[in-house]
Amino acid sequence: MQEATRKRTYFALMGTCVVLIVLAWNVVRLWSTTAAVVMTLVAAVLPPTAAILGNLGALDDSAPPTGDEVTRRE
Repeated sequence: MQEATRKRTYFALMGTCVVLIVLAWNVVRLWSTTAAVVMTLVAAVLPPTAAILGNLGALDDSAPPTGDEVTRRE
């Protein structure tokens, strides 16, 4: 994945997390506490998921040498 796509994915998931928390405890709880708790549980899973997806493929370009290449210092 490209860096721009990873950043967009991360911010979309974190934005969704914030929106779920705010809606759950400012709007939804007035009608259903159970729904607010479920929304909060879903929001709790999003930050680790966002971090995993945001870093997916980040080391592809900066992988350490495998040992097959010979480097000389002069």
